[in-house]
Amino acid sequence: MLSSSDLQEARRGVRSPDPVVAIVGATGAVGIELLRCLEARRFPAGEVRLLASARSAGRRIPFRGRELMVEELTESSFAGVDIVLFSAGAGISRRYAPAAVAAGAVVVDNSSAFRMQPEVPLVVPEVNAAALAAHAGIVANPNCVAAILTVALAPLHRAHPLRRVTAATYQSASGAGAAAMEELRDATAAHLQGRPFEPKVLPHPYAFNLFSHNADVDPASGYNGEELKAIAETRRILGAPDLPIGITCIRVPVLRAHSIALSVEFDAVVTPEEARGLLERAPGLRLVDDRAANHFPMPSEASGRDEVLVGRIRRDLGDPSGRSLAFFVSGDQLLKGAALNAVQILEHLRA
Repeated sequence: MLSSSDLQEARRGVRSPDPVVAIVGATGAVGIELLRCLEARRFPAGEVRLLASARSAGRRIPFRGRELMVEELTESSFAGVDIVLFSAGAGISRRYAPAAVAAGAVVVDNSSAFRMQPEVPLVVPEVNAAALAAHAGIVANPNCVAAILTVALAPLHRAHPLRRVTAATYQSASGAGAAAMEELRDATAAHLQGRPFEPKVLPHPYAFNLFSHNADVDPASGYNGEELKAIAETRRILGAPDLPIGITCIRVPVLRAHSIALSVEFDAVVTPEEARGLLERAPGLRLVDDRAANHFPMPSEASGRDEVLVGRIRRDLGDPSGRSLAFFVSGDQLLKGAALNAVQILEHLRA
């Protein structure tokens, strides 16, 4: 981490009128989306450098009406850089993020490498932006499920503390990267044409199929790695370390938006009407809750949107105490679940 004086210098660099921004993993699904978010939100970068593996070096990617050339990532890539956005996996982040910090940059990391380190803030700006004040050079961007989930839970939790959360996720191909998205397209085409298709990226047939998330399963708990990450990170972001959370993560044949079915119990009775009002007024959410038209959040409508869609709000009839509600959310995995959240972190760091 940076010394106190170096940290102040790095923070000045982030707040400069034209900071130099580097994206590590620039050719991946999230890396491409990071570039699009910087452009769409008119982030005032004086220069953007694209970094990736040697095999991607030389590739050109459009940005603000011109093309940027991808450079090979090395230990010396961060000279003169103010901000580094990492999205190339935990191994790359562990190896290169310290070098970026040592060079005087502030890092926003989209991998799992630093998320549970106490000295590294894990941030969803709509939920816990104040945690950014304590950063020492690295800020962690959450797991996509945790990011989407906490945007919806936080406004309810602030008004009425949560006692229990039960969730089932419907996770898109984008969470497994650009290659999984392409495999879904190819598998779907093969299925419709009656051709055999052998999956290479994911462990099971993807077209017209669902399967348990492909993260490794912990033999002791029976929960897979995705589920355990979502539990731990949701607790940390909400500041509720002992919150009981049960979750089942399922991969579904959708390209880029995750959905989550939720049952949540509060410390008191909360009516659907009160919850609807809290969610409708909360930042980062869009209420989609039309019972008459049977129109509720859908991944097809969440894809490409900055907001997380929330709706299907009703009492959970499985809890006779009346303290539980059920509802449904959909959010773009590449945006709020990854790139958008990272760029929002940068915007808050500059504020």
